Amino acid sequence: MQIAKLFRDRRFLVMLALGFAAGVPLPLTGFVLRQWFSEANISLAAIGFTALIGLSYSLKFLWAPVIDHARPPILARLGRRRGWLASIQPPLILSILALGLTDPTQSAALTAGVAVVVAFLAASQDIVVDAYRIEILEEESQGYGFACYVWGYRFALLAASGGGLALVAVIGWSGAFAYCAALVAVGFVAVLLAPEPAAPPPEPMGWGRRMRTAVIDPFADFMKRRHWLAILLFVALFKLGEALAGIMTAPFYREIGFTRGEVAAVGSVFGLVATLVGVLAGGWFVARIGTGRALVITGLAQMLSNLMYVALYSTGRDMGMLYAQVGVENFTDGLADAAFVTYLTALTNRAFSATQYALLSSLAAVPLRFLGGWSGQLAEAMGWRNFFLLTTAAALPAMCLMLWLLKRLPPPPRKLAPAEPIALGMT
Repeated sequence: MQIAKLFRDRRFLVMLALGFAAGVPLPLTGFVLRQWFSEANISLAAIGFTALIGLSYSLKFLWAPVIDHARPPILARLGRRRGWLASIQPPLILSILALGLTDPTQSAALTAGVAVVVAFLAASQDIVVDAYRIEILEEESQGYGFACYVWGYRFALLAASGGGLALVAVIGWSGAFAYCAALVAVGFVAVLLAPEPAAPPPEPMGWGRRMRTAVIDPFADFMKRRHWLAILLFVALFKLGEALAGIMTAPFYREIGFTRGEVAAVGSVFGLVATLVGVLAGGWFVARIGTGRALVITGLAQMLSNLMYVALYSTGRDMGMLYAQVGVENFTDGLADAAFVTYLTALTNRAFSATQYALLSSLAAVPLRFLGGWSGQLAEAMGWRNFFLLTTAAALPAMCLMLWLLKRLPPPPRKLAPAEPIALGMT
């Protein structure tokens, strides 16, 4: 498959736009929100518990069966997948606007409550986008589809995180959130112009059979796999160290002395380039040595990258070390995500694409949403140096479990076309 085909097939452009729409809300309930809370002098413990705002990302498998099988509430004429996206995105845009109109200095609870709504709608959008991505492309085109999604997603993180923070100084927090709400509209336009995946032929069935097909069958199918419980545990633990460190990044930078503008400057274009280079390198690893060995190498690199926080803490407010820390962290995250998402995709049965992928991606977010909520209390109790050493060690259980699984369930050798390594990325 030639690269030029990406520009001739609108499905890939649609995936680029949907990846962009999916990436915008994440920092608004994560890094950007924690930066806002940090500047409002909210305590570290309270900032840590903002991880629970995004609980919807970990629980989305609970309502994924409804989205997978139910008729869209509005614009059903667009089809099952496009109709659901067109039903979710306008409320998502409005909720982001509403988030910007709150004030954490007056009522942090209200700000957090609106952020919960944003996260729920964003997680629901992710369910549909993941299913759409899996269903709209043939097997041999999936890699290119993932690449387009990743690039859109990462550019959205740049636009919403770095761009949004930079705009705060000019148009204030409410204006920055309004700007981010407008960015989601890119995905809505894409939905209107996108093709609809072929739906399976309808089968007459009663309520009991419908519930079994929507809720029970996807999980029963996954549980037929050997060592399925160990697989789920590995998926849940793989991001633990990264999650614990990432939640405290904004207050950590602020305490060291970096300004909002400096953080936005380093984390925007430079951080994006480092991540995309990591994704490409991770795709190359997967293509050359297979998913299993790539998971080991990239997982180890991701674990060790947390030591850069310790180095930054030792040097203090040093812009050169900040660039080094952000560069290493983003590059290794891109490396690991390329292998990890390839692994998750291989586990998904296309017959239950929305529900199974929602289950796996939800489990991957568990450390961030549940365990990460206590990261603020840990940082206050242990101090920054010991806290980041702990986040490094927190990745060891997943590494051990990964090696155990690879020994018992060695993945089959991959057979890829020469061009495919560029196509692998993260969700």
